Amino acid sequence: MTVAQVAKSKPSNTVNCADSETHLRPDGQDQYTISEVADFTGLSAHTLRWYERIGLMPHVDRSHTGQRRFSNKDLDWLAFVGKLRLTGMPVADMVTYAELVRAGDQTFAARQALLESTRVDVVNRIAELQDTLTVLDHKISTYACAHRAPERTA
Repeated sequence: MTVAQVAKSKPSNTVNCADSETHLRPDGQDQYTISEVADFTGLSAHTLRWYERIGLMPHVDRSHTGQRRFSNKDLDWLAFVGKLRLTGMPVADMVTYAELVRAGDQTFAARQALLESTRVDVVNRIAELQDTLTVLDHKISTYACAHRAPERTA
């Protein structure tokens, strides 16, 4: 699919209500420490604490000793936040989205609008990157032709 086709396409209407993601532990036994989550996600423990402090993470359960205990649901949320980060969405917008999620189903329209706006930004970035790739390919081709040694005739 070309960038133009992506830009003109509408978001997929495919609904996948069942999570097919695999987790390290089954639900009910999904008690991950912050260091396990850091290893699994590639995020630092500092970043995970910061996400919680700014309201980007929902409330994380604690053990009887006060240590954070993350669940599969938390891992799924962090995976989604990682995708939002890749879109270039500002952290403030991610926090707004998280607040809307916590506010409940009545915020579906606002969440959809925020994600649709982000989608437009992503499509525009893809187009910019495609243009940049075209320029790079042209320059690479130019250099490849310039480095070819002239054929010698005997």
